[in-house]
Amino acid sequence: MNYLLFISLFSYRINNQSTNYKMFSKSCEYGIRAIIYIASENEKGKKVGITEICENIEAPAHFTAKILQILSRNRIVNSQKGVNGGFFLDEYQLDLKLIDVVTAIDGKAIFTGCGLGLKQCSETNPCPLHNKFKAIRTDLKKMLEGTTIGELGQSLKKGKSVLKRIRV
Repeated sequence: MNYLLFISLFSYRINNQSTNYKMFSKSCEYGIRAIIYIASENEKGKKVGITEICENIEAPAHFTAKILQILSRNRIVNSQKGVNGGFFLDEYQLDLKLIDVVTAIDGKAIFTGCGLGLKQCSETNPCPLHNKFKAIRTDLKKMLEGTTIGELGQSLKKGKSVLKRIRV
């Protein structure tokens, strides 16, 4: 399974029209991108400023700063104010799972919610996508639980993945 595509969006067809269903909120997407970038730059105490982060993940600075505050309050990232300040990760944080980032920002509803956004969807009253979407949620949760922040940072650092759109 292509997890990069899986993380970004889940596509399905309704009445012959393609619809993109985002798995994560925009806040969560920026949070994941930011934490991966910080992890990729995390060498010998290097701290990364908000401007550098946002330039490298194509995200608005003010919004991303608020997301990083949430992650800092949840002890997923460290921050230091001042001239030599910025964001950084310790060894413990590099070993955190991606699910920690997602639940800190979006909560756990992504793992239980209906694919069509119906409140009454359940095992006993399923929507048309219920069983297929349940499998996607299960796979997503397994992937997030099995992926560390450090692994993703190393993948980016080694050039095996990207955080910016490829312009053609």
